[in-house]
Amino acid sequence: MDRRGTWHLVQDVGLAALVGGLALAEIWVPFDSVQGTGSPVVTTAGIVIETVLIALRRRWPIGLVGVPLLWVGAAVIVGPTVQVVFFGQLVAVCVALYSVARHGSRREIGLVAGATAGMLLLGDLFLPPLQVPSEILFDWLVAVIVFGAGLGLRASERRAVAAAVRATRVEAAAREASLRAIADERARIARELHDILGHSVSVMVVQAGAAAQAVVDDPAFVRRALEAIRTAGTASLDEVRRVVALLRADDAGALAPQPGLAQLPDLVEQARTDGLDIRFVQLGGGPPLTAGQELTVYRIVQEALTNVRKHAGAGHAQVELRQDTDGIDVTVTDDGSGPVVRGEGHGLLGMRERVAVYGGTFGAGPVEDGPGWRVRASLPAGPSR
Repeated sequence: MDRRGTWHLVQDVGLAALVGGLALAEIWVPFDSVQGTGSPVVTTAGIVIETVLIALRRRWPIGLVGVPLLWVGAAVIVGPTVQVVFFGQLVAVCVALYSVARHGSRREIGLVAGATAGMLLLGDLFLPPLQVPSEILFDWLVAVIVFGAGLGLRASERRAVAAAVRATRVEAAAREASLRAIADERARIARELHDILGHSVSVMVVQAGAAAQAVVDDPAFVRRALEAIRTAGTASLDEVRRVVALLRADDAGALAPQPGLAQLPDLVEQARTDGLDIRFVQLGGGPPLTAGQELTVYRIVQEALTNVRKHAGAGHAQVELRQDTDGIDVTVTDDGSGPVVRGEGHGLLGMRERVAVYGGTFGAGPVEDGPGWRVRASLPAGPSR
């Protein structure tokens, strides 16, 4: 038995002991609630049996049908003189009725409810102390209320469990979608890396072939070619180090250079054709970025502007690049104020993944001092750590 089952058993035994103790005290003290001239020994035997059945109410719910039935049996044995007690009979039967409604199966609920109704009906018909109209109304009303409370709590618990299960499934689906989006974006980055390396290797092959042709006649050209090969090879190896852990798809893509900073004005101009007023600002200067870093900046601006056009309901936006010896900062701000939910969607996940490849930082959120949304990314200069 697990810890929860043990705790439930302790609770049930405690409840049974409380009901049984009050019932026995009711008979042998006795309390004023005892009616009838029946044998207290028979009543005591019934109380002991029902106490055991209540103690097992969760582990053996079908046994609760014995609580009302044993008092029907006592009435048959003793006759109309059977003792009528409050704690030993009505309270115990109500505990059984509530327990089976709360924890039992449909069959068990039907059996215990039917046995209880039969017991109350026989008491109303044959036991003089129970034939007072107020007594009849009280007994049936209490039984109905207790039974309804058990069914109501059972339904509430099932709804709560169902809601928790649904929430867990939704959370798992969202987590799965996020992981899938990250995997897709990494595969896309890997494909683009393949394109960059393909272009660099093509340049190296061409330069090496030209150098081989001019090795005797033009040593200066050979030195320039070798320097170009060395530069291209170093940049390519740097790109490989940054994304060596990323998954890539099988398709190779075209062996062509990817877009970079030089294509950003065209990207902004294309976005303006949709009616969006965009200001493009490029400040500062510094060491040249690698092809992969330029591609990352381009994709961040592209995705941010796509989100502005699709979701923001903005009339104005600003794209700002600030570059210095430490690296480059990218900021895209809009003045959108529509009902926008711009959480960790696939686009933001993709941008975050791209920046993380180069050891940079990324953030996105509402503008602090007004309406709109701001996307920020920083890429450090030099190799990632």
